[in-house]
Amino acid sequence: MLGYMTPEALATTEQSGNVTFFSRTKQRLWTKGESSGHFLKVVSITPDCDNDTLLVLANPIGPTCHLGNSSCFHPAASDWTFLYQLEQLLAERKHASPDSSYTASLYASGTKRIAQKVGEEGVETALAATVNDREELTNEASDLIYHLPVLLQDRELDLSAVIGRLRERHQK
Repeated sequence: MLGYMTPEALATTEQSGNVTFFSRTKQRLWTKGESSGHFLKVVSITPDCDNDTLLVLANPIGPTCHLGNSSCFHPAASDWTFLYQLEQLLAERKHASPDSSYTASLYASGTKRIAQKVGEEGVETALAATVNDREELTNEASDLIYHLPVLLQDRELDLSAVIGRLRERHQK
């Protein structure tokens, strides 16, 4: 979604962790979700090279778009968005009954079991890469990419922290 921010809107966003815009129509600050409860939780705020535009990455709490979609842009616009949606689903399953889903049962089995699954899937991914079978590699990599956020959520670590660390390393 596209919105306008004044310095005050940016400060409110940074302080609250919820994306806040300046409504040019209403001439006031407007926090996305203030009436619907569908807030945008800030992941990162990055200025462009001229410092006149901000890219705000956020995890939506509920639909973002008035059409009921998670984004106002085409659903396929960002495959990465899916990982944040998955992370949100995993967080919900973390406190669900172990009988309700595989993910909930995995959380109930504890950190050691979750870590073991990440290790198993990592090894299976590496082995699949050696046999030149794209389908198998895709399947195993999918399992690995699924189980890693489960482990991160279990240890109360967000994907945004990992992505932030990757960015730090890239800038060195």
